[in-house]
Amino acid sequence: QVQLVESGGGLVEAGGSLRLSCAASGSFFRIGVMGWYRQALGKQRDMVAVITDGGLPHYADSVKDRFSISRHNANNTIFLQMNNLKPEDTAVYYCIAITTPNDYWGQGTQVTVSS
Repeated sequence: QVQLVESGGGLVEAGGSLRLSCAASGSFFRIGVMGWYRQALGKQRDMVAVITDGGLPHYADSVKDRFSISRHNANNTIFLQMNNLKPEDTAVYYCIAITTPNDYWGQGTQVTVSS
């Protein structure tokens, strides 16, 4: 079992920045990919950024050059630095941890960007 605790969401004006954190704990052997998805009201949940345990990141086209994901394997924590935020970034952001054989999700943290 893996428990994921997210923090760092909030309300920010367009052009501002936020930093999300997600810490994994529990009983597990190894976490492979970790990352962030988001779900805007009335829309499907989409990938924002993921990172392998080797530190290789992958971003959605909509956030490239604005968001940066990083990972500290020693304490199973990932971060998402979000810069130049836009109103269309408003969503609930969910952390995901991929292990074998299960995927685990956090409870989500709200990010709201005002215009």
